[in-house]
This record gives sequence, structure tokens and C-alpha cells, in this order.
Amino acid sequence: MDGMIKPIKYGHSLLTEHDVFLFREGTNYRLYEKLGAHMITVDGELGTHFAVWAPNSESVSVIGDFNGWNRGAHYLAPRWDGSGIWEGFIPGVRKGHLYKYFIRSKYRNYTIEKKDPFGFNCEIPPKTASVVWDLDYNWQDTAWSKNKHKFNSFNSPYSVYEVHMGSWRKVPEQNNRSLSYSEMSMHLPQYVKDMNFTHIEFMPLLSHPFYGSWGYQCDSYFSPATFYGSPQELMGLIDTFHKNDIGVIMDWVPSHFPEDGHSLGFFDGTHLFEHMDRRKGYHPDWRSNIFNYGRGEVASYLISSAIFWMEKYHIDGLRVDGVASMLYLDYSRKDGEWIPNQYGGKENIDAIDFLRRLNSATYKEFPDTQMIAEESTSWSMVSKPPDVGGLGFGMKWNMGWMHDTLEYFKNPPIYRTYHQDELTFSALYMFSENFMLSLSHDEVVHGKGSLLGRMPGDEWQRFANLRLLYGYMFGHPGKKLIFMGGEFGQVCEWQHDHSLEWHVLQFPCHAGVQTLLKDLNKVYKEEPALHEFDFAPEGFEWIDCSDRKNSIISFLRKTKKAKETVLVVCNFTPQTHFNYNIGVPLKGIWTEVLNTDDKKYWGSGQKNPAEIKTLNEPMHGKEFSLPLKLPPLGVVFLKYLKEAKDEEVTDHSDVEPHKKKG
Repeated sequence: MDGMIKPIKYGHSLLTEHDVFLFREGTNYRLYEKLGAHMITVDGELGTHFAVWAPNSESVSVIGDFNGWNRGAHYLAPRWDGSGIWEGFIPGVRKGHLYKYFIRSKYRNYTIEKKDPFGFNCEIPPKTASVVWDLDYNWQDTAWSKNKHKFNSFNSPYSVYEVHMGSWRKVPEQNNRSLSYSEMSMHLPQYVKDMNFTHIEFMPLLSHPFYGSWGYQCDSYFSPATFYGSPQELMGLIDTFHKNDIGVIMDWVPSHFPEDGHSLGFFDGTHLFEHMDRRKGYHPDWRSNIFNYGRGEVASYLISSAIFWMEKYHIDGLRVDGVASMLYLDYSRKDGEWIPNQYGGKENIDAIDFLRRLNSATYKEFPDTQMIAEESTSWSMVSKPPDVGGLGFGMKWNMGWMHDTLEYFKNPPIYRTYHQDELTFSALYMFSENFMLSLSHDEVVHGKGSLLGRMPGDEWQRFANLRLLYGYMFGHPGKKLIFMGGEFGQVCEWQHDHSLEWHVLQFPCHAGVQTLLKDLNKVYKEEPALHEFDFAPEGFEWIDCSDRKNSIISFLRKTKKAKETVLVVCNFTPQTHFNYNIGVPLKGIWTEVLNTDDKKYWGSGQKNPAEIKTLNEPMHGKEFSLPLKLPPLGVVFLKYLKEAKDEEVTDHSDVEPHKKKG
């Protein structure tokens, strides 16, 4: 050991034998209370207790601004129990002090300075030190907490606004900097509320050294991204959302971590957190390390992180990134580049077990939250409970619906008659999982262009198609997610170094899309038929999915109450249809609750009368039918209003007598 060893007061461990047993077993889910840096008082002296897992170290010392970064000033002691945990108390170290662990490995004469895996705060990148910190905050979201189940349940409306913290809005007058957590508190919650979204989802806010990774290369699983401010400032932002009845979801990345020298990789001179064999421990696409999910200490570390964000930051749900890459040993690998499991298969058994334990633990501790999987394959029962063979997630992104829908929409309307199956295929599996329909950041990057830019036709048709896409999405079963900028028809592909194109809202075409999204969210929340059975087949019924000639589909969204039924009719061509008959189950007066072609959305204004009386003409297997005007590239939502007297007649004098037979 180098230098003079200064005394540290030992015998004041925060860890019990039981803590260590659970840690090694993989079931200690609150490690953040014991490992890391914790300010305590010992024998009347205020200081900080440090504890770090580094089992293959010859020595571990704490270096920081409090000791001049002297590697020999403050050595930690190994625990007697063989756990590989080093710990000690340093008097006088307080909130705000910078620190790292200097590790001398038992192997290869390896030495390294490491960030604290359990640090609550850290320096702003590119600096890499951890910061001694507390998590004290006076939360004001008691009312939200008491009623959170009403907002997060499966039968509640769940419409998510996905946001990248650094680029939602920037300050051009100040070198184009991002808004801080505190500044966002003054703008974003009110905007999300005004737009009638129920939840916001942040792209990863865990500490990440490279801003351009969008947060998907995390180097600390217990510290927020300090680009935008302190832990308490982030808590204040979340608190403000809750006071506005908005749930907060955060992207969480247990699938991989960066190779940066200060991070978790090769932590103590061995592959501690990752697999040693790069055929299992290295991700070729993201050029990053893969966690060793079969190691108990690693499972405890990751699940503790999930619990931490829910407990300490009041997060209402985690969207788990890259689940597919965790499930398959051959993910993005060629033959010979992966190792089969003990049964010769490609399934990552350790990762499957980890995900089940993760979801079981989070739902047990926080039953009113949601775990959401980004899983892009046909893996079965992702959102089913572990005790029936599922992975235990609450929801899964519907990547199939997203892909097929966007492929359909890129076709000019004249060719859509040949692609009807792309639009209707999702009906074959829409209730096989608890699906969330996602139009996320992934669909507007890497040369794909914006959603608006992918719509065919002239300017009017491109905007009409985008409104049609959103109308169809909100009618389709499943919870909803839209990436920022999509709600007003962002023109360019998203770029993390630039603010959203807020200036385009001066144009009616963009303002109209924004108004439509606001109204779609409102109708989605107010009409139980549009959200109550998002995950159950009794909430959906086709009226007609076979009118390929006209590229029209129609279906019902339902609740247990028949009179709450909502009829959704989508016209995917620029042709306006008059007196297009649609079969309906209820006789009486129906009313149009939303029409994406409304002039206030920059549509052509082809609307139906305020009250439409059913005809005693069977259609589509129903006893009654409605004569509707179907707007060009538009969606209409209609609901049953009341019974009608025989003498009540709907005025159709403004429509042409063109009746669709069927």
C-alpha cells in the first residue's frame, strides 16, 4: 500500500449479516440504503460511511477533494464475511464532497479509479467523480399517491407523452443550452396537462457520460443525469407533474452499460458486473457491456435500482429498454458468436429469471406502478404473470402494430386497396399481450424522417394523413404513446442537439394537428369505451374490415354498458363518401364526438349532422345502420346518444345520395 494510512473508524457498518446474505442470493432489493456513501454520525462526529463491492481487490481507498485525491489517505477495510464488500467511516466528509474509489486489483497489477456504483449524485460530464449527497425532499404529492391506482390501472386511460429532457426546449440566447429540471417544472407539466396526456415518459434520466447517447449508456444507476440539475430539482419536477395529476414514467436500461473506464466495467480487475466471455458479456450493436444476470449480487444491484427510483423519486412506472436483447443469447449475433444455454437453446435463462424477479419485486413493493417492456419479438406472455409462465410486465410496446401501420401509411392512397391486411393484421393478436401503441423516438431518427415527412401526398394530404394516423391509433385497442414534436407535426427528423420546432405552430396546419391531439386525448379519457377494455377482447368488435375497394374500416369500442359504445370509422383515401351505411347494434340517435377532418384541425370540414338517426336497414350483421358522411383521409368517432321517436328524421339534405351496399 502506498502512502501513510490514516485511521478510519471501523465497526460502524450499515450492513447486517442478513443484508449480505440477501445481497449474495440476489434478493436484497434496497442495497442503496447500505452500500454507497451515507452521511451518519459516529461517536458524535458527522462524516460519511462508504461501502463498495469489489471482491477481487487487494485494496480499496476513498479519494476525493477532502483528501487532495490522495490514494493512500483513506483505506477501506474488507468485511470479515468474505462478501467482497469494503467499508469504512471517514469523519468530516459531508454533502457536496467529491469522491471516487481507488481500486488495486489482486490480478495483473491492475489499478483504477471508479465512480461509486451506488452514488446518489455525480459531477456533470465529462467529469466523472461521484458526489456525497442526501435524498431529503419535502414531497407535496400525497393526493396523487392516494389516487395513483386510478391513473395507472389497466382499465384507465393511459396516454403518454415521450420526452427527451435535453431537447424539448432549448435557450438559444444562452448557447442553445437545455432547460434545467427546475425550468422544466415551470413549463412542461402545464403543457402536458393542457394537451390532456395522462402520463409523461422521460428517455433515460440515469447518469450518462455522453449526452448523445440520449441516456441509453448509463454509468450510474442511482444518480440522475446532472446535465439538468440536482437530485432534488428532479424530485421537484416529478412532484409538479403529480400535483397536476400527471404520472411519470422513466426509461430504465438494465440491458447494457458503457465500457467507460470510470464505470462498472472490469470494476475490480475482473468482470464483476458483466460476463467474462464477450460472447455473452458484450453487445455488438451498442458496443457496450451486458450484465451477468445470473450473479446474485448483480441481480440485487439492478432490482435495487428499479425500487430506488420508485421509492425515492416517486416514479410511477419504468419502461424497460432492450428486453429482446436480454432474452436471446444470439441477439444480433452470427453463428459462432454466441453460447447456447445448458439445454442447447438460444434463450437467456438467467435474464428470463431476472426479469421475472424484477417485475415480481416491483409490483409487490409498488402495486400501483407499471413495468413496461420494449420487446420487439414474438416472445410469448411478456405481460403475463410469472406464475403462469410470463415475464411479469404490466404492458408491452406493440412494435408489430407500429411497423405495419407506418408501412401502410407510406403507400399513396391509390395503392392502399392492396395493403388492407397490413392495417388489419394487428386484430389477430391485439389481445395476446397488454399492448401499448407506441410512436416513439425510434421512429423519427436514423434517417427515417419525421412522421409528417413520411406521409404521402401534397401538403394538405400529408397533414390529413397524419391526423388520420392519430385518429386510427386512438380508436385502436391499446394504451398510447407519442414522442414529442409528433403532437404538432414536427417537420424535420428529431435531433438531440436542437430544440423542437415550436415556431411551426404559427401555421394553421401544425396548430391544427396539436389541437387534434389535445381533443383525441380528451375524448379518449372521457369515453370509457375507448380505454376500459384496452386489453380485453370484449372491448372490440369489427363492423367491417373488408372494404378494400374504398380502403375503409369500421369497428366498435365497448364497455359493459352497451349504451357507452363508440363507433370508429376510418377512411384511408381522399375520397369523401356520402350516405355510407355502417351497421350498428343500437337503434336511435347517434352523435359525432370527434372528426379529424374538422376545420379547426385544418381539415376540409366534411362533418356529420349533430344527430344521426339509425335506419331500419340491416347492415354488416347488425339490425340497424347509420348513413354517414366519411371525410377524406379522416376518422370519425360516434357514440350512441338516445332513443329516437319514429317521427324524428335526420336532415341529410346536404349530402349526396350515394349509399354503400353491403
